[in-house]
Amino acid sequence: MGENASFWESLIYAHPTCTTWKQEAEGSIYHLASIFFVVGFMGGSGFFGLLYVFSLLGLGFLCSSVWAWLDVCAADIFSWNFVLFAICFVQFVYVTYQVRSVAFDKEFQELYSALFQPLGISLTVYRKIVLCCDAEVITLEKEHCYAMQGKTPIDKLSLLVSGRIRVTVDGEFLHYIFPLQFLDSPEWDSLRPTEEGIFQVTLTAETDCRYVAWRRKKLYLLFAKHRFISRLFSILIGSDIAEKLYALNDRVHVGQGFRYDIRLPNFYHVALPETPPVQPSQHGHHLQRGSPRRQPAGLTNC
Repeated sequence: MGENASFWESLIYAHPTCTTWKQEAEGSIYHLASIFFVVGFMGGSGFFGLLYVFSLLGLGFLCSSVWAWLDVCAADIFSWNFVLFAICFVQFVYVTYQVRSVAFDKEFQELYSALFQPLGISLTVYRKIVLCCDAEVITLEKEHCYAMQGKTPIDKLSLLVSGRIRVTVDGEFLHYIFPLQFLDSPEWDSLRPTEEGIFQVTLTAETDCRYVAWRRKKLYLLFAKHRFISRLFSILIGSDIAEKLYALNDRVHVGQGFRYDIRLPNFYHVALPETPPVQPSQHGHHLQRGSPRRQPAGLTNC
């Protein structure tokens, strides 16, 4: 303990204390460097946040180097600040290169801004998703079919970028698919990775459409490598299926004008004033288990 105490005493008292302080302030370059440091450390995250931080810190270290060279005339202070400026400059160039390497076409950039950026997905992760679909946007002309009932195999997952798709079964209209919605999320969710299937509905373009398609096997390989992307698509697909279910719910009603409630999938019970109450077990309508595109049994269209 005595040796440690003497070490700290020598470290503290070896140098004379400041008895007098400089009356004049440091030059403007020193204060400019301090301003750059304060503003630079307020930067955010992500690529552009890094560019912001490294650019301002680099300017701060450069100003400190100039101050050390002209005002202080201290080689060691100048050397350290210049080295730190060089490091910030190299980092700025590296991040700039990364930002340029993840640039996308206009449609993919709009897709990122509308769907993925609000979820906090970084550009590097989004780049992996785009490369999985070969960075290609496919055109579907008006009145052309994306899938035909009982014929088209389920071998991909597609996301509509522009246009409108009409979904029908046996010639009967079910619902529309709008931009930023998946074309085949119920079919995708109904199959395991090793299973195969065919569409039970027909998807027809009502207008000229543009969509992005991920091949099934290639997308599952991406999921296996990146669990975060797998969870992301699971959330997006689940939300998309829920929207389609509620779109069907808006089109059906149970007798006497009462709307069917999707939150009661096992039975519904309607008691009219002029009729005695009935037991649910006698007149309950059970729903068939299957694709959410199918209309619930025992219900009529609006």
